[in-house]
Amino acid sequence: MTLDLLTPLAGFGFGLSLIVAIGAQNAFVLRQGLLRKHVLAVVAVCALSDALLILLGVGGAGIVFTALPWLTTVVRIAGAAFLLGYAVLAARRAMTPKAMDADSPAASSAALPTVLTCLALTWLNPHVYLDTVVLLGSVANTHGEARWLFGAGAAVGSVVWFAALGYGARLLQPVFAKPVAWRVLDAIIAVVMVGIAASLLLGL
Repeated sequence: MTLDLLTPLAGFGFGLSLIVAIGAQNAFVLRQGLLRKHVLAVVAVCALSDALLILLGVGGAGIVFTALPWLTTVVRIAGAAFLLGYAVLAARRAMTPKAMDADSPAASSAALPTVLTCLALTWLNPHVYLDTVVLLGSVANTHGEARWLFGAGAAVGSVVWFAALGYGARLLQPVFAKPVAWRVLDAIIAVVMVGIAASLLLGL
């Protein structure tokens, strides 16, 4: 009974340790949370994507990336190209001296483009595969038959984190009533995106 409880808790903690960091996906979730636009859809895409990747990792799909190194290279190049494009958009927003009111037309964006951007930021990031599928999957498989409990704990961790980030972001709304706050956020997002893209390309 103790093992059944500790294993998912270990997965929960390990999963959080992998996703609680400044990255492309988290930056996007934070921004959508601040804008209060399609937050549920974005949180759902991130959490469900993580759950699927964890499922693949626990099921042993990490072997594919080990056996086919060229696949990782393709994902790295595609991911870097997308992140650089997103960085340009963020940099352009950073140079626009105005606040983003969550209720203004400028803040509005159709659900489909938002979801597609979220999917791209998630699935075109090779770090997601290396961390979730390969690393988390490897650690989960050290738990033998209890590996699925470990994976379930990690999946719950993802849900908790993305929900907290997306819906907790509104607590910062008073700060982002000022144009300079949005400019600083978008500047940071642009730098993060460029940094991640550079790390992907340098890792080839």
